[in-house]
Amino acid sequence: MPADEFGPLLARTAAYIADYRRTVADAPVYPASDLERLRSAIGGPVPEVSSPASDVIDQLIAGVGPAMVASAGPRYFGFVTGGALDAPTAADMLVVGWDQLAFNYLSSPSSAVVEEIAGAWLKDLLGLPQGASFGFVTGAQAANTVCLAAARHRVLAQAGWDVEEAGLVGAPPIRVVVNGERHATIDRSLRLLGLGASAVEAVTTDANGAIDLEALTGVLASRGGGPTIVCLQAGNVNTGACDDLGPAITVAHDHGAWVHVDGAFGLWAAASPTTRHLVEGLECADSWGTDGHKWLNVPYDAGYAFCAHPDAHAAAMAYTATYLVGRVPASLRSPGDYVPESSRRARGIATWAAIRQLGRSGVADLVDRCCALARRFASRLASVDGIEVGNDVVLNQVLVRFGGDDEETDRVVEAVQRSGECWMGSTTWHGRRYMRISVSSWRTTEHDVDRAVDAIVVASRS
Repeated sequence: MPADEFGPLLARTAAYIADYRRTVADAPVYPASDLERLRSAIGGPVPEVSSPASDVIDQLIAGVGPAMVASAGPRYFGFVTGGALDAPTAADMLVVGWDQLAFNYLSSPSSAVVEEIAGAWLKDLLGLPQGASFGFVTGAQAANTVCLAAARHRVLAQAGWDVEEAGLVGAPPIRVVVNGERHATIDRSLRLLGLGASAVEAVTTDANGAIDLEALTGVLASRGGGPTIVCLQAGNVNTGACDDLGPAITVAHDHGAWVHVDGAFGLWAAASPTTRHLVEGLECADSWGTDGHKWLNVPYDAGYAFCAHPDAHAAAMAYTATYLVGRVPASLRSPGDYVPESSRRARGIATWAAIRQLGRSGVADLVDRCCALARRFASRLASVDGIEVGNDVVLNQVLVRFGGDDEETDRVVEAVQRSGECWMGSTTWHGRRYMRISVSSWRTTEHDVDRAVDAIVVASRS
């Protein structure tokens, strides 16, 4: 492409994106698209000849655009997905254009500095120790894996075993004590780390899904000593419930355990004075994981792993090679030492932009508004005959059941999804089917909630 054509191409693409974002609130939330038509529009054999860049973009917009899920809009309530804010969206476009390899200071000094600043801001907002290490990862799955790798390193090192050198064959067994309603990413992280499902000891929970402290104490006391990891939760994936972190961490530490807090979305409760009490004591844990593309409303993919023991964090993740070192002072933080990827985009820039746009008060307001809107959902739906709210709404999650029946609940969920008015997922909780409503977007208003409630009521009566 001639240099003088690149600017107009980007300008036209940006104009399309701006128009899409301007109209997404009125678009069907889930596309009624023909996937075969989509495949036909962009598929076929590998092209034999090159195409002008403008034609490529035109084909993408024409073929893929109509099949977009309006997750950037105000009435998408699935998967705890927040619509990306304006500043981090534009910043992410800069990241693509700058095309930086954010591995270390040699590959991109600016990316490393931005990540330093954004990481410090995140720790401040979330009430984490300022001496904690951090890594910018793809999401909560990667954050949990990184943190549990650090935990594996530390608890085995304390038992006299170097897991990075010797592996797990012959290593002392590790107990992993978890909330019985943990997110499934914890289990997958344990598989990836070679610990396996047999290491898991699940602890019973209360009626809303928070860990039972007496049961936790009993499980930890049931076996003496040995390497132990305890996984607690800030934000039950179905109910939003948070474990009583302060006392639970104390109990776990009394038994010599490493404590990891999976706070994919619930850790953001710490960013608001209104909800901070729900995660009181979180700063005493050993590691924490959370998402940016959930409640901070950063574009995908953005997640954060924090560790109170930077040496364990780096020992589990860092590596070196002769071509990767240079005249960089040892005091400078290398972003690649705290994450699994070497070839990594400059993720810290979009996070920096989100926090810079919102500020401390804006982040708190985002959390508070989403929680208030979730309560509005629950209040309005609970007032309708035949509709049951199944959980105590403590954060932004609402469980709804229809007609006291699993099949009816699934029918209503499917009808709402087909309507295009809004989109909510479904789940099974305590053996019963529910509609799962997650309020996470900065764009959602009371009007959007009321419009969604009306669509749900219509579907339930059809």
